[in-house]
Amino acid sequence: MANNTLGVYETFSSHLTTLLSLCPPHFIYVYDPENPKIASSVIRSVLSQLSEDPSLSLRYASIDAISCFTQRLLFDTVLNSLAGWTPTWEDGCENWSGDGMRYNENIDTFLHGLRAVQSSLQRENRASPDSTRKGKGKVTAEAEPCRLVVMVERAERLRDNLSDLLIPLTRLAELARLDVVTILLSDAPWEDIRPTLGASPEPYYMNAPLISKQATLEMLTSFFPSSNPSCLYIDPDAYNPVLKPLYSHFIATLYSICAPFTRDPYELAYIAASRWPGFVQPVLDAHRQRLRASEARATSNADETGSDSEEEMLVESELEPVLAPPAEDVRIRLIRLFTPSFTAALEALYPRMDNAADWAKAHMPPPNLLAIPPMQVPREFNSTEVTGLQDSSALCVEALPRLAKFVLVAAFLASTNPPKSDLRMFGRGRDERAKRPRRKGGSPRKPKAGSTAGGVKIPQRLLGPTPFTLDRMIAILGVLLEENDVETRPAAPQYSQPGEYTDMEISRVALYAQVMELASMRLLIRTSPADKLDTTPTFKCGISYAVALRVAKDIEIILNDLMWEPA
Repeated sequence: MANNTLGVYETFSSHLTTLLSLCPPHFIYVYDPENPKIASSVIRSVLSQLSEDPSLSLRYASIDAISCFTQRLLFDTVLNSLAGWTPTWEDGCENWSGDGMRYNENIDTFLHGLRAVQSSLQRENRASPDSTRKGKGKVTAEAEPCRLVVMVERAERLRDNLSDLLIPLTRLAELARLDVVTILLSDAPWEDIRPTLGASPEPYYMNAPLISKQATLEMLTSFFPSSNPSCLYIDPDAYNPVLKPLYSHFIATLYSICAPFTRDPYELAYIAASRWPGFVQPVLDAHRQRLRASEARATSNADETGSDSEEEMLVESELEPVLAPPAEDVRIRLIRLFTPSFTAALEALYPRMDNAADWAKAHMPPPNLLAIPPMQVPREFNSTEVTGLQDSSALCVEALPRLAKFVLVAAFLASTNPPKSDLRMFGRGRDERAKRPRRKGGSPRKPKAGSTAGGVKIPQRLLGPTPFTLDRMIAILGVLLEENDVETRPAAPQYSQPGEYTDMEISRVALYAQVMELASMRLLIRTSPADKLDTTPTFKCGISYAVALRVAKDIEIILNDLMWEPA
């Protein structure tokens, strides 16, 4: 961690060290709304230093409430960490069992496990050479129990996943009758997590300090690598030390754009790592153009004057252009060109919709960007950005199975077409599909004279997706399968009636599993609460019109013929 960040957290870490060393409260709540990852690393650093102090007998366990989403995972992780036990593949990934007991069944067995860990640690302390002292010191060292500290990161997840354990964890010292300290770290205030009816004791509150803008910028600048990373998509000179002043301006601009959404230095560094190679590439291209021009002039001079002497060659080598930070006007031009892409990187990388390496490769600027006339740069640069976005969206859907693509097309139609048009667009009657009326594109209707109503109506595909029920989407899916998937189906002579095979397909459990899989990929967005079983599930389509056209083309569906307001 950077030294300036340690300076910001110096008072916090000193306060925590004093508490844990002398007489700590049994329940500490640490609130950090902006940088819980940094606060977690600071707390772990303090606990690690205290556990290595020979004058203080302390063991700690650090767990994440996201990864420990069941009681057994939480109990096993805590006991393994306190006992210093690491499950190995050779031992069958066996957890710490102490005297051969299982301590992960419920909260009672977990409390017995804590007592067993305490007894085991006391036996280790008595057997260690450091405890073989004479006189009263030996008796005191043998009688001194080991202090246990349990730190839970992302504690707000306990309220959702393990709400029954929230109260026992806050009263762990009282229930186990041991010297146990529980530290809950969260970016949510305790009032949002506090159990009802006052069942949990009042914690000792600790507010983590907020990192200032200057400290964050200094920390991000310190992440500039001293050596060039070995990546195929990164130019070898992208992290040249002479470009560090340009990197400082780049970081300042990135912070000003992303700070309203996140101020976590690690998240900002992740976004910067994806955009910096493309940001500095025009500078490197211009430098290589100057090198080639210098070499061409040197070659032409050598051909005209014959062989040069060593002194002349030395002078020419000293006159070769060297890599340097760009001028002020070039830097302003680069920032103006790349500022829109900072927002795009934030939207794609902060929720981890994409990774930094793939995003950087898909959004590289055109070659020799600084050599392009200013009036042509936005057009060429924006075309590269759009192509990269289309490629990244296509990568998400091109590997989907055939049924998932039908579900996406049905979801797009359900989100775009009004519900009253389903019978006209997808009716199975004899003449319903042939004679259906459909809105035509073109100029809107003119309002009547004297009326104030306007005639402009924006198509729904431009307004964004609307929610639809799951039953409506499955009904549209049945029509699409019946009309576009009959020829690719395997032979099924047991289904002789028209539409019988399709009705069987849309009632399978695999279809509902596919819908949930698409929802987890954010290609379908669930709008109804998942915990209410008495309501009909509703979704929204999460793909754009361009992606829907591409998916429909893959399964040979003419999308515009099925849209109420075609493009």
